[in-house]
Amino acid sequence: MKIIHLISGGDGGGAKTHVFHLLTHLGATEEVTMVCFREGPFSQEARDLGIRTIVIAQNLPKTYRALKQLIQTEGFQIIHCHGSRGNLMGALLKRSLKLPVVTTVHSDYRLDYMGRPFHRFTYGVINAIALRYIDYRIGVSDAMVDLLISRGFRPDRLFAIYNGLDFTPPARNTTRSAYFEALHFPVDDSNVVAGIAARLSPVKDIQTLIRAFALALPNAPQLRLLIAGDGELRAQLEALAKDLGVGDKICFAGWISDINSFYQAIDINTLTSLSETFPYALTEGAREHLATVASQVGGIPYLIDHGINGFLFAPGDAEALAAHLVTLANDPALRTQLGDALYEKASTQFSLEATRRCQIDIYETILRRRQRALEKKRDGVLICGAYGRENAGDDAILEAILIELRQIDRDLPIYVLSRTPKATQAAYRVNSIYTFHLFQFNRRAKKSTLYINGGGSLIQDVTSYRSLWFYLYTLKTAKKRGCKVIMYGCGIGPIQRASSRRKAVKVINRSVDVVTLRDPHSLRELEALHATAPRLILSADPTVSLPSAPPPMVDQYMKQGGLSPSGRYICFTVRKWTGFAEKVPALALSASYAFETYGLIPVFLPIEPRVDIPASQQVAALLKTPYYILEKTPTSGELIGVLSRMEIVVSMRLHALVFAARHGVPLVGISYDHKINAFLASVGQDLCIELEDVTSFDLCQLIDRAAARRGDTAFLQNAAQSLVTLEAENPLAVKRLLGYQ
Repeated sequence: MKIIHLISGGDGGGAKTHVFHLLTHLGATEEVTMVCFREGPFSQEARDLGIRTIVIAQNLPKTYRALKQLIQTEGFQIIHCHGSRGNLMGALLKRSLKLPVVTTVHSDYRLDYMGRPFHRFTYGVINAIALRYIDYRIGVSDAMVDLLISRGFRPDRLFAIYNGLDFTPPARNTTRSAYFEALHFPVDDSNVVAGIAARLSPVKDIQTLIRAFALALPNAPQLRLLIAGDGELRAQLEALAKDLGVGDKICFAGWISDINSFYQAIDINTLTSLSETFPYALTEGAREHLATVASQVGGIPYLIDHGINGFLFAPGDAEALAAHLVTLANDPALRTQLGDALYEKASTQFSLEATRRCQIDIYETILRRRQRALEKKRDGVLICGAYGRENAGDDAILEAILIELRQIDRDLPIYVLSRTPKATQAAYRVNSIYTFHLFQFNRRAKKSTLYINGGGSLIQDVTSYRSLWFYLYTLKTAKKRGCKVIMYGCGIGPIQRASSRRKAVKVINRSVDVVTLRDPHSLRELEALHATAPRLILSADPTVSLPSAPPPMVDQYMKQGGLSPSGRYICFTVRKWTGFAEKVPALALSASYAFETYGLIPVFLPIEPRVDIPASQQVAALLKTPYYILEKTPTSGELIGVLSRMEIVVSMRLHALVFAARHGVPLVGISYDHKINAFLASVGQDLCIELEDVTSFDLCQLIDRAAARRGDTAFLQNAAQSLVTLEAENPLAVKRLLGYQ
């Protein structure tokens, strides 16, 4: 590949380091040229690194013409921009050259000129406009991509890359004692030194670090603070340290050229920024196995897992930062543990080679998609379901479908109908349309190849006949607009009204190509409707394919809720429903019974918090035993991981049963809908009771029978494996409809 990079030539900090590292390593396999718009130290340093560098320092029209001629003459395939001047030139060249243009967004463009009003309203505004005209954007962290999505940039035109680092341990140039002696900073072996390397500017919020240090010192008098960096706030920060009475315990070292010796000398690495992308300061500290405390902003949480390989705190929260400093200062073993864990993650996921591979993959993806757009007038998938309603089960269905589609074709354009399109875009990095925006639905259906309806029980009229008619309308319209149509991993019924049954079978027979059904009961329901035209396939709920989060993340989620990861628990997932209030005492008695008889602590795990938390609180209010309500909304992986740790799951929620069954957990269903009974029957776990029939005696008996199944691992694992095998029919049906098989 031949790539031309456009950059002003006056950049510094992380952007400069990223560009130099990236181009140096890309040059080993690709033809890379960098164009700067001024001569100076930046361009000279690039040449010294072996990067082919051309300087075009002319006015805008002449620069435009010279760049256009250079690109045409040398046959570059991609224009890659950095910064406001690069973005402006890329936006101007895009139309005339008809080449793909991509930019790397190194920082929040709205904060780039903080404190400089003139530059903000000139370069800042130009950059913000130019970004809208460029084809693709690369954020230097997933958090930057999330920020761009929140500002209306298309998710399918965004990529994430991380600042890579060479994790080869740098040589030691001096000893710790000699280093501090050279700084005239009295430190001995008993001291624990926290440090930060950053510009002394408002966005780095060094004030919070100094205040936190002052708060921590009485409980950790061995602490010292080393601040490496300079900037406009230095005098103000030195005055603050003096006012707080800690000036003699803090060293303002100014700019440090030997940054490796800085990280080799300190014990705790800190970062207090109000805004960040993915700072080198953290990976440079990780290379030295340093325990790290950082503000929870930008891409930092993608590196630091709180409590696992470091500590995070809300930006500006001096009290929380102080508490973490005290903890680390007083526990050398914890410092070692966290530092080693951070090194392990950073060295494997954020190396220079990982960055190089990621960038090449982005280039290849851009070129593939460009060629695909030229060849296909109609492309992509449109998905409709009960999405964007803060229901963990429905959201997990969407997540599973998206994962399976991307495994089939990583470049497949995907659009999702959602009640909250912005939230769906942010959560799944997918294009989204408001569910009831029928004009956009019709327009997208005309451009899509496949329409997916599902999963879940959408074809039913118990909750509302209007929702049934809406979903039938989408099936009919998608077929009329030329889409192939599949109902995906769905449940059917109950459809009670005769008119609804007639309408449903008419639309399904005329508009649907394939139906994959998540349980035998739904298959029988569809056959009873005389749905004879589409191909009917028995499958399983799509969420069966979702993995659990890694054990450390599950442990951390449980700890945040007050649970011990090694504890013994019985899970209850309950929801408000007609007749639920009358059954609350029976549910409470059964939870107490499980604790008193089997030593299992009740854990209430909401699937749809808005509905489930109040219901859980009603039951818990009657308990005299210990219990937990996990009110923090988990990710799908965390939810699956927590349920896999339960010894028994008692649930009114289908997806709690599905997730637990996938991991061989004994189940007790409380059925308010036939889908609960149907699922349990499909996996051979027949312990189920209708909500209206619930008594404490019957529920306790079911818990006894579930407890007896805990040792029958062969039975439980076979049932789980059967779900996985059946679920594979869902993506297989999509492959056939898309012509991939």
